[in-house]
Amino acid sequence: MGMLDNLDLTSLLGGSASSTDLMSMLGPVLSGLGGGQAGGGTGLAGLVQAFNGAGLGHIIASWIGTGENLPVSADQLHQVLGSDRVQQLAASLGLPADGGGASLAKILPTLIDKLTPGGALPA
Repeated sequence: MGMLDNLDLTSLLGGSASSTDLMSMLGPVLSGLGGGQAGGGTGLAGLVQAFNGAGLGHIIASWIGTGENLPVSADQLHQVLGSDRVQQLAASLGLPADGGGASLAKILPTLIDKLTPGGALPA
């Protein structure tokens, strides 16, 4: 059973859950986000490092900032995080193994945007 089985991510992303609520529910998943091929660290800060290291810092900066979210492709996620990490993260969210990267690419910008409502990484 994946994380999405117990979590109505759609309502959280569009609903009233605070960034603290999202962080606590998705903490275990987020702890594995950083440390991909292009960077170290964990969580959101590690993810920012990984995107910056892959030359895609402008993409994640758009998700954290208060403007429009730039899209990310599954290939770019594989470049930033590595294929194994993308598959692990997709599986932990209950996304299908084949196409999990594409599904993750669709939800990650909104998820990061909702986790950073003030345009900055949470403490």
